[in-house]
Amino acid sequence: MRKKLLVGNWKMNKTMAETAAFAHASFELLKNANDKNIDIGVTPPYLSLQTLLNINPKLIIGAQNVHHLEKGAYTGEVSIPMLKELGVSWSLVGHSERRTYFNETDASCNLKVLALLENNMTPLYCVGETLQEFEKGVTKEVIKAQIEVGLKGVEDVREVVIAYEPVWSIGTGKNASKEIAEDICAYIRELLRAIYGGNADLVRILYGGSVKPNNIKEYMAMPNIDGALVGGASLSVESYAELINNM
Repeated sequence: MRKKLLVGNWKMNKTMAETAAFAHASFELLKNANDKNIDIGVTPPYLSLQTLLNINPKLIIGAQNVHHLEKGAYTGEVSIPMLKELGVSWSLVGHSERRTYFNETDASCNLKVLALLENNMTPLYCVGETLQEFEKGVTKEVIKAQIEVGLKGVEDVREVVIAYEPVWSIGTGKNASKEIAEDICAYIRELLRAIYGGNADLVRILYGGSVKPNNIKEYMAMPNIDGALVGGASLSVESYAELINNM
């Protein structure tokens, strides 16, 4: 049975002082999550990674992005060795905001996924369609390309976590129905099964897109949804606690 997973993506929010306050309060969050057999974590801005690791390293703590090369003339980028030196072992890859605002592609995501796996780190690979693609009815074609290209060359898919985030639902308040989310998460697993066989059943597939305490339970009841990647609702300790309680 796949263990449930809740990851908060803080995006460009929280100073180090605000992060420290959350981290000190997170011990109770972690206790409650452990009682319910749920893994929990956050992906804060780079500057807050060390703060979280210093205070509560038992959380899953991931970066929001990483470069696939170890070093070089890439102003503003952060490398895998830099993250590993801190003790970070996870990173988001291909979040829709990175794809939309920073021109990330399935191919560039693939380089990051492979580099992370090579360094024994966990990529949390994000896939999802835009509103235009959703309305055209090509969601599954988009997802298929994102999975096949983004995971090209991956030998052990068990080390990857996948998040389905329909772009049209992120930060808009328009969440996909539990039926839509389950249909696509089941389709992702079907795609993985065609490539990796039975190992596909060990991959955790999350749903993300305006997930809140009042709707997370219905998603968690779906057989192919193993957790959630949550934005705004993960920023406060109180809201995060509600998410855990309602999973």
